[in-house]
Amino acid sequence: MKAVMASSSGNISTNNKYQKVKGIATIKESGGGFLTNLISGCLQGINLWVGTTLVFELVSNELDPKTNSERKTIKGKIEKRRKTEKEVEYEATFKVPSDFGNIGAVLVENEQHNEVFLKSIVLHGLLDCPMQFITCDSWIQPKHITPIKRLFFTHKSYLPSQTPSGLRRMREEELVQLRGNGEGERKSCERVYDYDVYNDLGDPDANIELKRTVLGATKFYPYPRRCRTGRPHSHADPSSEKISSSFYVPRDEAFSEIKQTQFTTTTISSGLGAILESLDALLTDQNLSFVSFEDIDTLYKQGFHLTNIQGNRLTLLQRLIPKFIKAANDTQNILRFDTPEPLKRDKFFWLSDEEFARETLAGVNPYTIQLEWPLRSKLEPQIYGPEESAITREVIEPQIIGYGTVEEAIEDKKLFMLDYHDLFLPYVNKVREIKGTTLYGSRTLFFLTKQGTLKPLAIELTRPPTNGKPIWKQVFAPASHPTSLWLWRFAKAHVLTHDSAYHELISHWLRTHCAAEPFVIATNRQLSAMHPIYRLLHPHMRYTMEINSLARRVLINSNGVIEVSFSTNKYSMELSSAAYDKLWRFDLQALPSDLIERGMAVEDPSSPHGIKLTIEDYPFANDGLLIWDAIKEWVTDYVNHYYPNQSMIECDKEVQDWWSEIRRVGHGDKSEEPWWPDLKTPNDLIDIITTIAWVTSAHHASVNFAQYTFGGYFPNRPTIARNKMPTEDPSVEEWENFVNKPEEALLECFPSQIQATLVMVVLNLLSYHSPDEEYIGQYMEPYWGENPSINAAFERFNSKMKEIEEIIESRNGNSELKNRNGAGLVPYEVMKPFSGPGVTGKGVPYSISI
Repeated sequence: MKAVMASSSGNISTNNKYQKVKGIATIKESGGGFLTNLISGCLQGINLWVGTTLVFELVSNELDPKTNSERKTIKGKIEKRRKTEKEVEYEATFKVPSDFGNIGAVLVENEQHNEVFLKSIVLHGLLDCPMQFITCDSWIQPKHITPIKRLFFTHKSYLPSQTPSGLRRMREEELVQLRGNGEGERKSCERVYDYDVYNDLGDPDANIELKRTVLGATKFYPYPRRCRTGRPHSHADPSSEKISSSFYVPRDEAFSEIKQTQFTTTTISSGLGAILESLDALLTDQNLSFVSFEDIDTLYKQGFHLTNIQGNRLTLLQRLIPKFIKAANDTQNILRFDTPEPLKRDKFFWLSDEEFARETLAGVNPYTIQLEWPLRSKLEPQIYGPEESAITREVIEPQIIGYGTVEEAIEDKKLFMLDYHDLFLPYVNKVREIKGTTLYGSRTLFFLTKQGTLKPLAIELTRPPTNGKPIWKQVFAPASHPTSLWLWRFAKAHVLTHDSAYHELISHWLRTHCAAEPFVIATNRQLSAMHPIYRLLHPHMRYTMEINSLARRVLINSNGVIEVSFSTNKYSMELSSAAYDKLWRFDLQALPSDLIERGMAVEDPSSPHGIKLTIEDYPFANDGLLIWDAIKEWVTDYVNHYYPNQSMIECDKEVQDWWSEIRRVGHGDKSEEPWWPDLKTPNDLIDIITTIAWVTSAHHASVNFAQYTFGGYFPNRPTIARNKMPTEDPSVEEWENFVNKPEEALLECFPSQIQATLVMVVLNLLSYHSPDEEYIGQYMEPYWGENPSINAAFERFNSKMKEIEEIIESRNGNSELKNRNGAGLVPYEVMKPFSGPGVTGKGVPYSISI
């Protein structure tokens, strides 16, 4: 933007050779004020924002025509300051030569002793607009720590070939700095984005039993890459990194103060502080079961009283969650839980076969139900037993009302499956070597009724041959006889633990958090901050690397929440790697492709979304397709604006390097797969970005924010089955205990008290929307608003999101839609785009932020 050369009023003055331009920089205060913090404990009482603390330099777009080199930058010093409750404003004036040209960027140097968070810079006195905004939203390190000046571009976006000559070197050098050199341990103040394998899930130096398999860069355990930290390697296992109290993420990826406060407040209100004070005492009997279902109900009425312990012993949760709960405490030593919405509406909802089936379509894991036939295993029969399923027509045909044979039902697409057989079966014998857990391979068959609802027909549980014992395989079906009814309930409990593990490790962690981290890293390494595609993707990257680092410390690590509380125990992440190997494909992350692959839809150009659903009342798919189409329309408008012709895609070196790095490095273990999309045309880029945007927003929301709704009452979604089925090689005593006290036996199979309450606390935390949540399509990014075409496209996107809210509300009120409307049913609101803070069961943030 050119400086004004005509006369002006106010604080801006001109002469024939120079123009005074005023710049206002806004610094965000934090926890008592960045600018009044102590330095090394020896500057108490000194007001650090008195005097020169920040230096700004204006950068010209243009080269000097006389020397054909970059123009000398124009420096400005702080002249006056204004402090508000949460922000500090700095004002600088610049004496700009008349031939300086357009301002393309601002360099910033921090002369303070502490880092500061620079929100924005506003330039006053420009030719073509009264004010020029530059969005920064970045931490600026003191120059004695980071001597390199920070660079912030104006809001105008440029493809690499369009970069103004005065900015080309800076654009390229900034990307080099962000990539780092791949050496040394990263420091918390740095902004380096690099890749590494998952070699920090174990803690072999603390205990060799906590050694865990390295995931990634091996054909046996392929996996996406994570952010490189560069920590030293373990002494006990040189292939693993040492575990430290902090995990590096680039400084600008860390939680905001509001987000961090929300984490702390939520952990306090959930009672994690109480666990911290008494968990070791509880663990003296960590297998203690709930005595009755009334005992479970007290969690929501009186709360769960924890045992007091004395001293400063390091508890398990303190080791697990050093950062999550750093400020948490609860002097009453009570775990308090809100009653989940389904339990409020129907105390016995979890016992219902109809609800069991409905949640495959409108629950927290709607990604696994599939149209599948024949029921045949692909595993080696000499190791895992016969390929054929034990679910026979004799089991099915008496239950499929209106159909005489299985073949007729198959032809009409009426039989659906949850298939946890081939993925889980190789881990059954390994898991069973661990005390306090068990596992099966499972298949669950459903029938689509005339009402459009699913009816469970049968559950098949399989244990492969082991220790000289033959294969054990049994089919269970709904029944009215007491013994068969209780066996059916046990079988459902086992399947639900499989579904919980698959949901958390694959539908949630692998397909969103884990698969998206390479997208975040590559975007920052290969796309300049002035690239229009960087600016389109940036909202979809917020907080993902930070929440993933917390997951590696707390959830998926050795002795973490997943291992302690899920049936798959220490093999959980190996199972996730196996799923990545066998099931993950980038092209199938697109919602329409995913539905078609699972047989839940077929291509149909005449249908509204280009596909026709196999189950018409499939709430997740119906609502999800609305959001998918809205995202694709927005991305199409955006991409076509910046790439008006096809050749521009192949000539864009940054976007080509970005896509190449995602495939060859970030997901390098699958780089040679033939299904990776090419990137040659604008339509290719539209499909790729739409898929990434979907994964980070609506896919993640659909499997995350209803976790407490459906899992907060753990009998509805138990995460671990501690005992085998009563019919599997029972002793006389085991069988008699089951027959005489089936309820007690089921409670002993369910998670223990500590396992259940730990998971409930974590699900509550993960289901919580932060007050600073950014919802998809709600607010316009500053970069978009200054371009009239992009502004108009976003306004259409925003209107579409509001319209989707109304459509979902209308659908939930439609009594004809039995999978989302009925007595005692929780309406399907997960895909409503917007939400307030807290556990709401709705809201689609742009990014994987929790």
